[in-house]
Parts: sequence; C-alpha cells; structure tokens
Amino acid sequence: MKTARGIACTAVLLLIVASSLPAQGPGQSLSQNRPSQSPEIQRADQMERDGDIQGALAIYEKALKAQPDSYPLNAAAGVALDLLGHGNKARKHFEKAIAAGDTPEQNAIAERAEAMSYAFEANCRKADEFEEKVIDYFVGTGDFYEQGEMSDEAARVCLDSGDFDMAEKLYRRGHDVGLKEPNIKPARVDLWNFRWENALARLAIRRGNREEAEKHVTAAKAIFDKGTNPEQAPFMPALVGYVDFYAGDFQAALEQLQKANQRDAFIQCLIAQSYEKLGNKANAVEFYRKAAAALSHNPPAAYAVPFSRKKLAALGN
Repeated sequence: MKTARGIACTAVLLLIVASSLPAQGPGQSLSQNRPSQSPEIQRADQMERDGDIQGALAIYEKALKAQPDSYPLNAAAGVALDLLGHGNKARKHFEKAIAAGDTPEQNAIAERAEAMSYAFEANCRKADEFEEKVIDYFVGTGDFYEQGEMSDEAARVCLDSGDFDMAEKLYRRGHDVGLKEPNIKPARVDLWNFRWENALARLAIRRGNREEAEKHVTAAKAIFDKGTNPEQAPFMPALVGYVDFYAGDFQAALEQLQKANQRDAFIQCLIAQSYEKLGNKANAVEFYRKAAAALSHNPPAAYAVPFSRKKLAALGN
C-alpha cells in the first residue's frame, strides 16, 4: 500500500521522486537529483503543476525536435501523454528514455514509468513485466526493501485491474522479500505484516468474502495499534472504507473514506463512487473531477484518472 505523499506533480520529478512512505517508499533510493533545465522547460514544468498538461506537452515536444534522444524530455513527454490518455504515444517516449539512460539507475526510473503507463490502461501483466525490470535493478543493489516495494506496487496495479490471483502472488512476494532485509528492525517487520493483512483484506472483499476481509482488517488494526508505524494511520479508515464499499455499505464507506487521505486520487474516486451509489450526483461529480485532475504518475492516479473521466462523461460533465 502506498502513502499519503504521492508522486510530485512535475513531469520530470514524477520519474525521479517516487511515491513514498514517510520514511522511505517505492523507488525512493533511485536518484532524486533533478537534471538542470532550461528556463523554457522550467516553464513547462510549472504549467504542468498548474494543471496545463497539454501546454506543457507542447513545450516538451518542441524541445524534443532539437533533442530527440533527451532522457528527461522523453520521460516528461511520456508522463504528460499518459495523463492525457495517450498511452501508446507515451510508451514510445519511455522506450526512448530507456535507450537514452546513462546508468542502470536511469533505466530503472524509465522502466518504472513505463510500468505505470500500462497501469493507466489497467494492463496488469504488462505493468508487472516492467516492474520486474525495476526489481532486477534492486536485486543488483541488494535492496530487499525496494524489491518488496516494487512487487507491492505491481500487485496494487493488478488488484485495481481485477487480476486478483496475480495481485495475491505479487503481494506475497513483496511481503516475503521485504522481510529478508538484513538486520531488519521490528517496526519494519510490523510494516510489512500490516501491508500484508491490508492486501489480504482487499483481496478477500473483492472476491466477495466479507467475513474473511473483516478478519484481516482486525489483524491489520492489531498490528497498527502496536504503535510502531504511526504514519500508517490514514490507511486504517481507507481500508475499512474500501471493505465497506465493496460490501455494498456505501454510507459506512463514505464515513470511513472521509477520514482517509483526501489528497489521494484513489480515495477521491472511491468517495465519488460512494456518493453516486447513494444518489448524490452533485457530490459524486465534484469528487470525480478532483480525481480526474490528478497529476501523479502512480497506481492511485492510474486507476482514478481514466475511471473518473469516463464517469464524468457518462454523467454528462
């Protein structure tokens, strides 16, 4: 499961600064040193932060005419294209970024971005194919924590894509490999076990087994109540709300989801769906709009952005 912070909205930073736990998170050990940019590219980045993705993309594409093999420009253009719903075009840029990478680390950053590109299309298997390349990078660096993080990230994509068996396989691997971290601290053990119970609860309710889901919610809460990972607090109401939603208890889901991270696009999308199920179209549209405007290039946005845009179109907004 991912955390409240999410990926930075600037296109290049979307590839360099990963969504993370407060202490550390998926891909965070990858370089966070941003390449120097011209004033024009800095302006494009600001436009993207302001939500003008199309305008930013126009600048990136203009710059690419002069520098067609630029790693940061191809990466930035790819992210913008994904956010605009043009996955095939986005992946052509990510492939160029991978080819242009000067180091295995840069290649891993671009490969992770290509995995997220497939996530925007709910393509679990292709997303995992590229996440596996990133995992291989962390195998090479001996980083068990990041191997677990990347496996969990791929699992999240598969869960949201409806491939529950693949999701369970990847969550299990993420949990198991994460626990292999040398000299692992008790708090980190609790974190992996908390995530595992969270994953099992989500999988159970998606398979229609509320009793099993509730058992894992209780187990997750018991681990959280140990107090070793207080930063995970927003994920308890998120989990309970998720289970309530897929159990069809939309009012209870709404009450819990409103206690979760309100900046998370996935939470915004679930809130929107809860309002829609309760017959409150105005509030549903409000939250679908928030989710559709997400600028992150991560699993929550990969689910929420395309789903919310389709819902808005269906609702006539």
